Amino acid sequence: MKIFTIILSIIAMGLIIFNVTQIDFNAPFKDESIVALITIVASLCVIVMMAILRISKRIEQKVKTGK
Repeated sequence: MKIFTIILSIIAMGLIIFNVTQIDFNAPFKDESIVALITIVASLCVIVMMAILRISKRIEQKVKTGK
């Protein structure tokens, strides 16, 4: 599970980097720029969710070994 979350986080970072290059900073809310911005926000959400999943698995493991 740890490898899976790390791989998804790396893919999300790659998408963020790619989509930053797709943004037209003169008109960031038009055409393809808005799609790039939405994808960046979605990728950031994935990174946050994977961090939450990793932390929750670590807590679950500590609770199991603590009993």
